Amino acid sequence: MMKALLIGGTGTISTEISRKLLRDGHELWLVNRGNRNHELPEGAHTVTVDINDEEKAAALLAGQSFDVVADFIAFVPAQLERDYRLFRGKTGQFIYISSASAYQKPLSDYRIDEGTPLSNPYWEYSRNKIAGEEYLMKKYREEGFPITIVRPSHTYCERSMPVGFHGKNGSYQVLKRMMEGKPVLIHGDGTSLWTLTHSRDFAKAFVGLMGNIHAIGEAVQITGDETLTWNQIHQIAAHALGAALKPYYVSSAFLAAAAADRSGDGLLGDKTHSVVFDNSKLKRLVPDFVASVRFDQGAREAAEYIMSHPECQVEDPEFDAWCDKVIEAQEEALRKVRGK
Repeated sequence: MMKALLIGGTGTISTEISRKLLRDGHELWLVNRGNRNHELPEGAHTVTVDINDEEKAAALLAGQSFDVVADFIAFVPAQLERDYRLFRGKTGQFIYISSASAYQKPLSDYRIDEGTPLSNPYWEYSRNKIAGEEYLMKKYREEGFPITIVRPSHTYCERSMPVGFHGKNGSYQVLKRMMEGKPVLIHGDGTSLWTLTHSRDFAKAFVGLMGNIHAIGEAVQITGDETLTWNQIHQIAAHALGAALKPYYVSSAFLAAAAADRSGDGLLGDKTHSVVFDNSKLKRLVPDFVASVRFDQGAREAAEYIMSHPECQVEDPEFDAWCDKVIEAQEEALRKVRGK
């Protein structure tokens, strides 16, 4: 039995990990603000604190040590420096959740493994993840700090349907457009390749890496093996909702430039590019891992959950109007080019 501490533990990726650890009989500790702990089974030890309040967190965790500590909400190197100070000498393994978006863009080879170079000039989020990896690897090489780096790609759960591009309030407004018969923006021509991973599959692999001596000092990507085009992803989502998809294609560069905020950075820095992951390393480290949730199955589950939980139906009228504006701008440009 492991004694594990998750920083976060109730997000899209980490909720299923928490559930699995509890089901498997491990001792689970959670450090978070306590906003969603009620969604987990009973049995977790909760430390309610903002982990950024390092002094208070240190006081609440005084005298504790763990087999594994995993941070799901570290986005910049300074947060990992804080974790190092808090858990140096107090954990047998520290797992950092990085991102597969850190891999080079554009890719020199669409097939990605852990040896693919890390470089993303388009997205600051990814560059910060790379910097975090470099900091931890330095601590591992110089001091033996027992790190494992995990790189997820696009992981989803029942609370949110994955789509290519959405506004600040999440993907529901895109689903609403589908159900209302409105055109749905799809970047490029929808034929680039993408990989989706259900959080239950992610949890199986992640828990297999926890306490795994062969994972110390390693970077490991966790993704599914199913490869889909963005056309297929949107079509499956619409079908799960009982809607007919009306795709409207716009170049990624135009969508990114038209976005008033920084939401286009993730499009150019991640979703625009075709990705196919080689999970051989993961399967060597976790021999019984199999990703078993196909996207059509996960999409039906997500559609049922979202439509039966009003709190998931967060509308985004600003994004909806922006979509219409983008479509009208492209249609107007076509009319001008055609001389009409």
